[in-house]
Amino acid sequence: MRNKRKLKLKKFYFHPITIYLMLIFLVVILSAILSAFQMQATYNTISPTTNELESNLVTVESMLNFDGMKYIFSNAMTNFLSFAPLGTLLLTLFGLSITKSTGFLDTLCKRNLIKIDKKILTFIIIFLATISSLINDVGYVILIPISALLFMLNNRNPHLGIIAAFAGVSFGYGVSIFVGSMEVNLIPDTTLAARLIDSSAHISLTSNLFIIIAFSIILSIVGTIVIEKIIAPRLGKYKDKEELSKTEELIVTDINESDLEQQKIEKEKREKRGIKAALITGIIVIVLFIYMIIPNLPYSGMLLDMEEDTYLGQLFGANSYFQDGFTYMMALLLTLVGLAYGIGSKSIKNDKDVINGIKTTFSPMGEVLLLIFMASQFTAIFRQTNIGTVICSWCANAINNIGFTGLPLVIFTVIMIGLANIFVPSPTSKWSIFAPVVVPVFMQSNISAQFAQFILRAGTSITAGITPLLGSFAIYIGYLNIYNQDKNKPISIHKSIGYLLPYFGIIALTWILLIIGWYLIGLPLGPGVSTTL
Repeated sequence: MRNKRKLKLKKFYFHPITIYLMLIFLVVILSAILSAFQMQATYNTISPTTNELESNLVTVESMLNFDGMKYIFSNAMTNFLSFAPLGTLLLTLFGLSITKSTGFLDTLCKRNLIKIDKKILTFIIIFLATISSLINDVGYVILIPISALLFMLNNRNPHLGIIAAFAGVSFGYGVSIFVGSMEVNLIPDTTLAARLIDSSAHISLTSNLFIIIAFSIILSIVGTIVIEKIIAPRLGKYKDKEELSKTEELIVTDINESDLEQQKIEKEKREKRGIKAALITGIIVIVLFIYMIIPNLPYSGMLLDMEEDTYLGQLFGANSYFQDGFTYMMALLLTLVGLAYGIGSKSIKNDKDVINGIKTTFSPMGEVLLLIFMASQFTAIFRQTNIGTVICSWCANAINNIGFTGLPLVIFTVIMIGLANIFVPSPTSKWSIFAPVVVPVFMQSNISAQFAQFILRAGTSITAGITPLLGSFAIYIGYLNIYNQDKNKPISIHKSIGYLLPYFGIIALTWILLIIGWYLIGLPLGPGVSTTL
C-alpha cells in the first residue's frame, strides 16, 4: 500500500486591524464598480415646513477617483477624532483605572458581588446593557470594560462578560424601562409621516412605554439563558497568567501565621474604612448629579437644555447637557469613588500611585486605539460611498411595493429594517428614510404609527450586534483581544461575530415571536395606544 502524505496548510490569523484595512480597500474598489454601473435609488423625505413628500435621488459615489482619494486622505484625522466611541471610551477607562488600581473593584467583588449567584450577575449586566439605550450608546463604552473586570474578579471568563454586555446593548437596543433619547429622536419623523394620512396625528413620548418595559425584561431573561447555557460552556475557563505567578510566589514565601492573621485583620479594617469613604462620596456625587437635572431650584438644572419645552426634551434632547455629558459624569463618579476608597484604605499614598495605576490600565490601549482608527476610517468611507443609503432605500421601497397587509406586513418590515441596519446602523438615519413609507403603509393597513415606530426598534436591534459598521463594534473586538491570552492567534471579526451567533439567532426569534404575540393579542403599546388604529 502506498503511504499517503498529508499536506498541512499553515493557518493565517489576520488581526482585526488588518481585516479593517482590507475592508477599506474592498469598499473603495466596490464603490468604483457600483458607481460605474450607476447604482442608485430614490427615497422620500418629508418637509417639516410643508409636510409634503420630497423625492431624493442617491447614487453610489466612487472612492477610486480624485475626489474620493482626496476625501480619504484629508478626512482621516477628522474621522478618527469625531468617532463617537473614542472619547467616551477614554473617559470611562480613566475612571475605571482608578477604581481598579486603588483596589475598590477587588474589594467590592470580594465583599458583595462574589456572593451573588453567577446567573443573577449575568442577568444584571445584560439587563443594564439592554436598558442603557435610554442614553444613546453609553452602554458600549461603560459596561463592556466593567463587565470584563467583574467577570474576571469573580473567577469567570472575562470574554463572557464582554459578550454579555455587548450582546445586551446591541440586541436589545431601543427597549428600556423608561422613555429616553430614542423617543426624542424618532418621534418627529413618525409624527410627520403619520400626518400624511391623518393631519391631526400626535405621537406621545410614552406611546411605546409598556411594550419597551416588557421586552427589556423578557429579552434580558432569554439573553441570560443563552449566555449561561450555550456561550459559557463553549468559551471554557480563563486563567490569568499574572495571577497564577502571584499565587506561586505566595506559596513559596514563608510567613509567620500570627503575622499573617494580624495583616489580614489590618487589611479588613482598611478595606472597611475605604468602602465607607467610597460609599459616602458616591452618595454625595449622585445627589449632586440628580440636583443638576431638577429644574426651577436654586442653581439647579445645569445639565438640562432649558430651550426645550418638555422636561424629557430638556433631559434627552439633541443639545441636552445631561445626555452629552453622561459618560463624563460616570467617569467622574468612578474617579472620586476610587480616590475616596484609596485614601480611606490607604492603598494610595501619593499622586504617583494614582498615575501608575492609570498607566497600568492604559498600557494595552495602543492596540485598541489603532483598531478604533481603522474602524473609524472604514465606517466613514463606507458612509461616504452612499452604498448603505442606497440599500436602505431599496428596502424601504420593497415595503411600499410588496402589497402585504396585517401580520405579514409587520414581519416583512422587521426583516427589511434588520437588513438595512447592517449597512446603516443609525436608527435616526434609517427612520428618516423608512418613516415616510412604513408609517403610511401601516396606517392604511389599520396598524398604528406608534407600532410602526416600535418595529424600527425591533429591526435595528435584531442585527445591530453582527455588523462591523456599528461604531462600537471596534470596542467589542478590542476588548476581546485585550483579554486574549494567545497573541499569535488574535480574535478576528469573523470569530467575534461567531461568539454572538447563538445569541443573535435566539434573540431574533424571540423578538419576532413577541411582536407576533403582542399584535395578535392586541396588548397596549403605551397609555391609550394600541397596535391597531
